[in-house]
Amino acid sequence: MVEFIRQTILPLYGINDEHASISPLGNGHINQTYLVRWATGQIVLQKINTTVFTEPEVLIENAAKVSHHLIQKANNGEYQLDVISPVVLKDGRLSADLGDKGFWRAISYLANSHTIEVVTNQAEAKMAASAFGHFAHALSDLDANSLNDVIPNFLNLPQRITQLKQAIADDKSARLVDCSEWAELVLSQQSLFDELKHVESQLPLRICHNDTKINNMLFDKRDMSSMAVIDIDTCMKGYLMYDFGDMVRAFCSPEEEDSTALDKVIARPEIIKAACEAYTEQLADILTPLEKRSLWLGIKVMALMLGSRFLADHLNGDVYFGIHREGHNLDRAANQLTVFKSLVAQESSLKAFFE
Repeated sequence: MVEFIRQTILPLYGINDEHASISPLGNGHINQTYLVRWATGQIVLQKINTTVFTEPEVLIENAAKVSHHLIQKANNGEYQLDVISPVVLKDGRLSADLGDKGFWRAISYLANSHTIEVVTNQAEAKMAASAFGHFAHALSDLDANSLNDVIPNFLNLPQRITQLKQAIADDKSARLVDCSEWAELVLSQQSLFDELKHVESQLPLRICHNDTKINNMLFDKRDMSSMAVIDIDTCMKGYLMYDFGDMVRAFCSPEEEDSTALDKVIARPEIIKAACEAYTEQLADILTPLEKRSLWLGIKVMALMLGSRFLADHLNGDVYFGIHREGHNLDRAANQLTVFKSLVAQESSLKAFFE
């Protein structure tokens, strides 16, 4: 792949340095991402997974709109983070569709940037939550309907439950016997499904990031201050409770999301409280009272939804999320559903943070 990129892709960007270094970047589950460095510059190059993003042009168009809006905000002094922007090809396009050789695009690279996988303290939680809140606030005056859905029904819990039920019924890889208890846990949450339906119908549509994991927040490794929100490929209309919920379910546990040390997977109250305070402070002038209360629901829903998705993919034979070991998606599912159980067990105290 490296030589293909060097010989075929880089020249499309006017990069003809035979000594350019090309190395994998990050640990995303979906796209193939590379850091390209040459004598006079550096970019992030991606081969978009067109099985997941079936209309990659929509992804490119949405990302460009979001980037342009944030740059305008920054120029007006209303956005304090750096902005990841698209890199154009020599012919002025934002992407290259090479058919069976892939759909490629490039974005800017921020020097001195650093990601983390696990939040270790309240200060990191506040910093990340504040950055994602600031990002959401900056996009609050951009019409939510100006972005098209990159993945329709991406955060649709009823549909995800339907997909899990189908995966259970099919049991294509004969794996249900090893995970039936986790499946029963997901399917037993009817009261949560009913609550979500009621609350969601009353929330305002916002432009959301839709993938607010901690490793989609860049820190400046020189002082570990907030640097940028990245991976805006799934930006589209939605509800802030999902962005907040995805962020917190991803870092409220002291363990990574595929850790098998389930006895250590817990929802840390102090981390959730810190995130709530920082996020709502950034959005104080636009957040409705119901939106604030819904943030707690969002944490539970996102932990359950991601656990359900990992479990369905395990049952289907690992066809969506990339795996690095046998049973990897089951490990991820067990981890997220353990987070969910911990959240529910502490509901009476944790819910008070969002009143």
